[in-house]
Parts: sequence; structure tokens; C-alpha cells
Amino acid sequence: MRAAVLESHGDPLVVESRPDPDPAADGIVVETEACGICRSDWHAWQGHGGWIDDQVPTGHVLGHEPAGEVVAVGDDVETFTEGDVVAVPFSLGCGRCTFCRNGRANVCPNGRAIGFSPDTPGAFAEYVHVPAADFNAVALPDGVSATDMAALGCRFMTAYHALAHRADLAAGDWVAVHGCGGVGLSAVQVASALGARPLAVDLNEEALAMAADFGASVTVDATVDDVPGEIRDATDGGADVSVDALGVAETCRNSIHCLDRTGQHLQVGYTTEAEAGEVSLPIDHVTMHELDVLGSRGMPPSRYDELFGLIESGAVDPGALVTRHVSLDEVPERLAAMDDYGTVGVEVVTEF
Repeated sequence: MRAAVLESHGDPLVVESRPDPDPAADGIVVETEACGICRSDWHAWQGHGGWIDDQVPTGHVLGHEPAGEVVAVGDDVETFTEGDVVAVPFSLGCGRCTFCRNGRANVCPNGRAIGFSPDTPGAFAEYVHVPAADFNAVALPDGVSATDMAALGCRFMTAYHALAHRADLAAGDWVAVHGCGGVGLSAVQVASALGARPLAVDLNEEALAMAADFGASVTVDATVDDVPGEIRDATDGGADVSVDALGVAETCRNSIHCLDRTGQHLQVGYTTEAEAGEVSLPIDHVTMHELDVLGSRGMPPSRYDELFGLIESGAVDPGALVTRHVSLDEVPERLAAMDDYGTVGVEVVTEF
């Protein structure tokens, strides 16, 4: 099969031939129809994550937002057959531990991350293997295309889990979203669908325009002198929930400072080498105003039906985030475009 391989951190991925995967007894092989290109892939390509023992090894196939058709099934798999169309959450649980059994598979201590973990090659490839498929793979409902599912992939379901499951969000709440890349725009759309009032912050005018189209009541140009002050003024006191969808020190601190009393900060974006996983926080401000600081990662596969229900009702449209269809050969240059935030919305590989 053809696959985009990380040969050296920071150097362009190399599209080369790799052996087709065979299914493990509990696994399935999926022919990739679509796979999103995510900023988390950019982090992996750059070699980030060593500060939390999470650096992707060289020689690895990246890509973690796939959907496609099942073409091979392990002997022990009960749920899927060849020809089924599935999505694959990037955070794969073991299906047996306490966290998996209690609906928290996204933080499974035995879990693997597709396209990141050394023994779980990713989906910038013609085929991808899914272990523990009965637990991890998700059948696509009628009307949801593989491209829509790739857009749903990591970013949309991450935003949904953060706002629907981690935050204590109520209808009418102000939700500030710092950074309008794929996950930020997803958060804007999700917040609006959940009855909240999203406010979007970014440097890019095109991204802010998309955020407004997806329901942002207010947009803030991040070049202003006092982003938190602008948000507090616009919301008459501060946001109820604020999402750092970028992962740099400035957006993290702005997110906390823009909150109203008893507000909640959601950390979704991962840091870069500049922070190396460490951001100093205004902890006395957090204490004095009884703020919550929450981390959020991916979404358990058991919660996908909630999202599918929102899609079916028309409340959310992940496919609307897709701004570009690309080929596997274009993946190296599209990752490089993220160096200077040169992409808008979600780009999806649809030609392998």
C-alpha cells in the first residue's frame, strides 16, 4: 500500500510503499476513503511531545482521522463484516479496564493512539488496522459520508466531548474559543448547537468569518491589546466557559483571564516546543474567582451516537468545515502550511 511516512522530524513526509496490514484476531482492516489532516499531525511531524513521553517515532505512518470500508476481519470480531463503513476514533481503548468499562476509553491506561503510538500505524495510507475493533470502531449511520466523518474525526468530536461532557455548559452561556483552526471552529459550531453563545478569537479574518457563519455571536481579532478585556466587555462580565483550542501560553492565559467568576477553562490544544508542556497560570486569580481548569482529550467511542443524533437533526454539520480535498502526495506540503497557520478549516485526504 502507499503511505505517508515520518522519516525524520521536521523533514517532509515521504510517500512510499508499505506492506498491507493483516487483521489481528480482534481487529479489522479499513480501506481509507478519507482522513483529515490535523494540527496534531503537525505536532507529531515536528517531533513534539517528548516532554510527556509522547514523541512519535520516526518510520511511523501518521494520520488519525480516518473513515472507510472494512476489507478484512479478524476471527474474533463479532460486530463488523467486510463492506461495513466505519469511523475510527484516534484514541483506542483496550475495552477491558475500569476506564473503558465506565465510558472513559479516551484516557485508557492501556490505550493506543492511531497514527501516534509506535505499534499503531496511522491512516495517511491506503489501509489502516484497527485493534479491539468491536470496542473501538464506530459504524457510520446512513447519510454520513466518509469525508464528513473525517471532518468529525479528532477535532469535532474533541470539541463536542469538551463542551458536552467536561464542561458544565448551560443554554445561553457565553463560550469563548481561542484559536479558530479545525478544533476551534468545531467548538464554535458545537457550542451553538448546544444552545450556548460562542465568541471566537483568531488572527485570521477568514477563520473569523467562518466562525461567524457557524454561529459565533461575537468575533475578536487576536491582535488587539487586551483580548480578555474585549471578551469581558462583549459578554458583560466574562465568558462562562472558555476553550484554548491552540495550546500556546498566551491563549491559555487569555482563556483564563476572560472568564467570569466561577467560569471554566477547557484546555484542548497541545503545546509546542516554546512551552514544552508547561504554562504558568494566574493561580491566585483562579482561586479568588473559583475558576475550574479542565483538560479534555478526544472522545470515548461510546458517545458517538450523541454526535450522530445532532448530525441527523441538522444541528451540526462537520462537513461544512471541509475547505479542501487533497491527495496523499500533497500531505507533506499541507502539513508544512501549518507552520504559519496557513490552513483554514479542515483539509481532508480523499485520494490515496
